[in-house]
Amino acid sequence: MLKRQRSGAVVCPSCGKLVGVNDERCLSCGRRHPGMWGYASAFRRLGQDFGFTPAVIGGCAVLYVASLLLDPAGITNTGLFSLLSPSMRSLFVLGASGAVPVFGLGRWWTVLSASWLHGSLLHIAFNMLWVRQLAPAAAEAYGAARMVIIYVIAGAAGFLASSLVGHYLFFLPSFLGGAGFTIGASASIFGLLGAIVHYGRRRGSSAVGHQALVWAAILFFFGFVMPGVDNWAHLGGFAGGYGMARLLDPWKEERVDHVVAAFALLAASAAAVVASVLTGLPALGAR
Repeated sequence: MLKRQRSGAVVCPSCGKLVGVNDERCLSCGRRHPGMWGYASAFRRLGQDFGFTPAVIGGCAVLYVASLLLDPAGITNTGLFSLLSPSMRSLFVLGASGAVPVFGLGRWWTVLSASWLHGSLLHIAFNMLWVRQLAPAAAEAYGAARMVIIYVIAGAAGFLASSLVGHYLFFLPSFLGGAGFTIGASASIFGLLGAIVHYGRRRGSSAVGHQALVWAAILFFFGFVMPGVDNWAHLGGFAGGYGMARLLDPWKEERVDHVVAAFALLAASAAAVVASVLTGLPALGAR
């Protein structure tokens, strides 16, 4: 699938103009190495988001199944919202975040791993539907690499916010407090919503930004109604996504360093899961 093209023309990933596959710089937008060293066409065949959406869905599905297999005896099925819920032990091993892992146990890297984990069948299904809806839209607005940056940073910002509130403001009532343990892609999803809101304001597309803001408000409202929802992760994710979107100005073209940063963040997320497993498995075996 990732066959390298060594000659001919390709479409510049930033501005959509035709460029030579070996050109050093796009004459239209100035992007360096617009042919992406011969792999631009291969990446475009993966879709507007360069295959990020199916990668997220597949990665979350694999880790969800792994969380069930790690501790089958701990699976709970007490209702629709907890159908096929993995145990907290298995989620801890795979990289659950929150005040306890981050501040109590020093597992700071879990702010990157937790967005790939889910607490029930309904939880992962609901979140993956939102990822499928929002990731391609954000990629169209910002470019695939900048969308990935926003997604990962927003998730980390959300879990960091929840962990900070849970640790330092532990006296707050449960519906206003942070989380001792927290997981899910929703912090990153709120980050994409925040980015789309900024895109609407920056580009003057009020309908786009307004729709994303309405979605965020509705989801945030349901967070106060439904039990077990980490509202601080949602709020931190939205703020993180909006803030990153301001830095990654949608009026400016995507650059090669954005691509490098996106791959680096994905590698860091994978490393966070590995670190969680390597440090958490001994604790699971000792129970």
